[in-house]
Amino acid sequence: MAKLNVNGAVMEYEAEDDTPLLWVIREQLGLTGTKYGCGVAQCGACTVHIDGQAVRSCVYPASAVTAAQKITTIEGLSADGSHPIQKAWAALDVPQCGFCQSGMIMAAAALVRDKPKCTDADIDAAMTNICRCGTYNRVRKAIHVAVRGGDPASAGLAIERIAGSKA
Repeated sequence: MAKLNVNGAVMEYEAEDDTPLLWVIREQLGLTGTKYGCGVAQCGACTVHIDGQAVRSCVYPASAVTAAQKITTIEGLSADGSHPIQKAWAALDVPQCGFCQSGMIMAAAALVRDKPKCTDADIDAAMTNICRCGTYNRVRKAIHVAVRGGDPASAGLAIERIAGSKA
């Protein structure tokens, strides 16, 4: 059996050499936060980190990952949603349908780790994920909020909270 280091735990799996990492993560390891979108690495719903780099797992063979490499899925980004990107996403109500959001969050987390003072041009270059709901403006704002310390008021969006809401 082959081994993968996923979210800090070494896990065994059995698959053909050309099996995409996405299917091993979802079907064999039971981590379903990483989504299947297009199957051709265009939409980014399947984005995970391998040694900190954002990778589209739908076309990346699981056999190409060694047990020494560290894979992080959306489940492993933070156990309680406390990653600055996750907090900014929630504060600015970024998701609509939410399907693409785990991949978006993983791409954004890799960006802010590599470029903590990212510009709009950096965001444009790194955030190539597709959102069918068109939440791109909120994605950009959330990334800026995360790198500026997490104050949602700095985004310049007029979002009112209803008393008792959890968001």
